[in-house]
Amino acid sequence: MEIRRWMVLLLCSVSLGLCNAIESPQYTVVHTESDFEIRLYRDSTWMSAPVKDISFRKATKLGFHRTHKMTVTISYFNGDYGHFNSRLSMTRTGAVKSSLFPSANLNFSRIAMTAPVLTSIVREAGPLHSSAYIVRFYLPVKFQASPPLPLSELNLRPRSWDSRCIAVRKFSGFARDNNIVEEAEKLGISLNRSPWANSTSSERSNAYSIAQYNSPFRIIGRVNEVWVDIDASGLDGCKSSGLATY
Repeated sequence: MEIRRWMVLLLCSVSLGLCNAIESPQYTVVHTESDFEIRLYRDSTWMSAPVKDISFRKATKLGFHRTHKMTVTISYFNGDYGHFNSRLSMTRTGAVKSSLFPSANLNFSRIAMTAPVLTSIVREAGPLHSSAYIVRFYLPVKFQASPPLPLSELNLRPRSWDSRCIAVRKFSGFARDNNIVEEAEKLGISLNRSPWANSTSSERSNAYSIAQYNSPFRIIGRVNEVWVDIDASGLDGCKSSGLATY
């Protein structure tokens, strides 16, 4: 079933660029540098899956599998994106036809795929490679105020994020255990050379997070990001009147 889900995400990633239609958390870019930017994210609600594992990649896979048991993936049907849960068949014209099945939530809600898949490394849970992670699924706007109730065996919890200032560094390729720490360190070095030096938030439980926007079947043009929370209380940089809003 998980392979079917990823196959549908592959259709999304190669079909006319329509993957941009997938919902993502809204933010405003308030500052840009050559290798990172500062974003002000709006209040948002995420479905969170805690995972204990030494491997970032394995933890992300396990958490993704749990969060997406309660969702409905995106299908491509006659040029438009519809919603279905797991089964695919082909029409005579070659279009993907979907069959609807209940998702693993107590509300029987059909929840569309969103982006990114966000894996947060829990602060002080281990050395460079943490042994504790939280994999997060951004809930679509229609579920932000009233999240669906996941089945108890999935061990998922809705978590509300207040508006926050986040430093973001983009990197390409696949996010793996051997490169996420390096990318996070590069962001830290860049921040130390900027007005946000020594302003990373110590109140957050996450050391940093890795945002992944593509299915594993996409090889070229992959987009990943390192997120670090910024305490901008003493700065003028994190205001709603930013450079661009998304």
